[in-house]
Amino acid sequence: MSETTTQKDNQPSLKKRTDSHNKGTHLRKRTPRSAQAEWRPHEDRRSAVEILAEQGQNRIAELVPVRYERMRVSPFTFLRGAAAVMAADLANTPFSGPRVQSCGDCHLANFGSYASPEGVPVFDINDFDETLEAPFEWDVKRLGASFILAGDENGLSPKASRALSESMALSYAQHMAYLANKSPLEVWADRVDFRDAIAHFEDKKVRARAEKLLSQRLTAAKGHFGLILGAETAPKLKEKPPLVMHIPGREDIIRKAFDRYLKSQPPERAILLRRYALKDVMFKVVGVGSVGTFCAIGLFATPDGEYLLLQIKEAQTSVMAPFAGASPFKNQGERVVTGQRMMQAVSDVFLGWTHTKADPTAEAPDLSGSGRQFYVRRLKDGRLADIGADVAQEGLADYAKLCGRTLARAHARSGDVSQISGYLGKGKAFADAIASFSDAYAAQTRTDWELFTAALDRGALTPPTEDEPSANNQQGN
Repeated sequence: MSETTTQKDNQPSLKKRTDSHNKGTHLRKRTPRSAQAEWRPHEDRRSAVEILAEQGQNRIAELVPVRYERMRVSPFTFLRGAAAVMAADLANTPFSGPRVQSCGDCHLANFGSYASPEGVPVFDINDFDETLEAPFEWDVKRLGASFILAGDENGLSPKASRALSESMALSYAQHMAYLANKSPLEVWADRVDFRDAIAHFEDKKVRARAEKLLSQRLTAAKGHFGLILGAETAPKLKEKPPLVMHIPGREDIIRKAFDRYLKSQPPERAILLRRYALKDVMFKVVGVGSVGTFCAIGLFATPDGEYLLLQIKEAQTSVMAPFAGASPFKNQGERVVTGQRMMQAVSDVFLGWTHTKADPTAEAPDLSGSGRQFYVRRLKDGRLADIGADVAQEGLADYAKLCGRTLARAHARSGDVSQISGYLGKGKAFADAIASFSDAYAAQTRTDWELFTAALDRGALTPPTEDEPSANNQQGN
């Protein structure tokens, strides 16, 4: 084969925007937008309790009850922890064809604000544990269902809750249409300035509260979240049970994983990290769906008492992998980091991945932390990230539009934005369908939640013991 032929064959297949848009329009014949409203349990649907019990086999036994108690609070908190349940359900719903790098656990509480390296507050998706390439509709449908359930929890009428889902999906379609006319570089650079987004909130009371919270929490973030104790020579992390605490017997695993991360960094980042030394580690209970996975904070310090807080978090196989396809990355931490870099307009400079070595003497992977894969990032300020959720208590309508816009921008970075926009169209057909699906799936979630709480009450969901290792746990490499 000639060099010219080889170069030609290696070129990506590119289309004009109009051609991609037309293809998207034609997709409606195969999958009408009205079909996106469909939800009915598959005849072979596994119970949510069974799926969650299987997940619990691969979590830290002491923390599994914490996860369950958080999930039992309401149907909305149950949805947050049941990404694996919904992934299986979404696989049996109609989809049009275009795939994107998806969040995989796209609900309204997984959006938030954080400071860019320049100190500018941006708003974006902030959880990527389940990220994987998948049909773009899956994220939109999960987000829509979360707004229905959040509206219910906030005392809104069924009609008002449905309107939130519809508004989110319409905002998604409108921003996708806006981005479809932009160059790839412009799409990649598009970001949501949180201050500007707040300024456009329609509710004046919500706008004023959000601006006040943002100012307060940007200032508080400079104090390292109140987690550091001690003098410059011997700083330590402050325990905040039951969320931040030492777990004896497991900390050495985390120290070794941090050390492996530090040794694997590219030269330009390694120079920076060599200015700091690891002083202390503590375990951190995070989220709802992630409770029970290995997650810890590392306190790094300079000799002059300047601090850097890094978080190391276990990465397991995405709950979408059995339905969307396996990740091309051997290390699940790399999957998470790559997905975050694809979807976020502003990513953390310290993002990286690592692993712990498996115990070769074990008959099966155990729950002690060996043979696990991790990603590393700078510890995010939960209070800053939660501003959106705090505001959502009073301003769900504004928040729904903001999340829809943000999700569209995240999907446009990896997907064929013109094709997706062509399928969505200019009207409300897609938004109406998503609202109908969200209504139906919210009802399914309420039923699953009731069965889940009943299972808890009768003791049918118990965590694994150290003597009962899971055969499904991943080996490190």
